[in-house]
Amino acid sequence: MKSIALLRERATRVMPTGSHCPASGLWSPDAEPDAVLVFAEGHVLPAHNGLPTVWRLRTAGEVQA
Repeated sequence: MKSIALLRERATRVMPTGSHCPASGLWSPDAEPDAVLVFAEGHVLPAHNGLPTVWRLRTAGEVQA
């Protein structure tokens, strides 16, 4: 049986609007990388500013930089 940590490492870091969030954390839309939102695993990723987008999982270091 795979451990949760191993599954999280394999989680996709880029997902389109309408997809289920593969991992809890900080996510930014491609159109506005400075906008950072928190989504929980399983949450459906929304449109951003009314438009479909691609969401990218961010690390805390990327956000604070």
